[in-house]
Amino acid sequence: SMFALTRRAHLLTRPVASLRTLASLTSPIDRTYGLTEQQIEFQQVAADFAAAELAPHAAEWDENKVFPVETLRKAAQLGFGGIYVSDEVGGTGLGRVDAAVIFEELARGCTSTAAFLTIHNMVAWMIDSFGNTEQRQKFLPSLCSMELIGSYCLTEPNAGSDAVSLQTRAKRDGDSYILNGSKAFISGGGHSDIYVVMARTGDDGPKGISTFIVEKGTPGLSFGANEKKLGWNS
Repeated sequence: SMFALTRRAHLLTRPVASLRTLASLTSPIDRTYGLTEQQIEFQQVAADFAAAELAPHAAEWDENKVFPVETLRKAAQLGFGGIYVSDEVGGTGLGRVDAAVIFEELARGCTSTAAFLTIHNMVAWMIDSFGNTEQRQKFLPSLCSMELIGSYCLTEPNAGSDAVSLQTRAKRDGDSYILNGSKAFISGGGHSDIYVVMARTGDDGPKGISTFIVEKGTPGLSFGANEKKLGWNS
């Protein structure tokens, strides 16, 4: 209608100051909807941390390709290094929904740093869920404090993240395994201390894959140059 067209023209010609005011208005979406009181509490803790420790540095980290280890360790002091890891080994002992609430708030400060924290948490959870007692006690307290930092290593140059096509091999050699293969797009690669590596120990297909904990400094472990990316550099 003519009224609609006229009103649209009026909106588009408002002063820039008015548009900025509109952009700064609080979102009408209630981010606490459906959350428990406890979830709202740590949602606020995560939001405060993101505003104070992530958002002011996000652009600089991305531009200069900074991996903010000390900031990650500050996050771990709030319990964000092992959110759904058992508290008996240093974790926070929360659930996946709790973690999603926390990561959503952290991502408002720096998306790529928050994304890495999700990966580190996944590494810690895998060791907690599937590792033996010795492995859990050896690695998890330091992973939860982020004294040790963990990376997840599935993706490969010729297979992507398709586990069925995974080509890295692990061959038993006495009490050890020898791993041969290459991984790609590993967040934290070269910085991390612990690498949870998927490798084939059996036949081709999804059932022939095992997972290994590889520590930085292991003979034969090497790192290539970082990929050149448009963003996602911290």
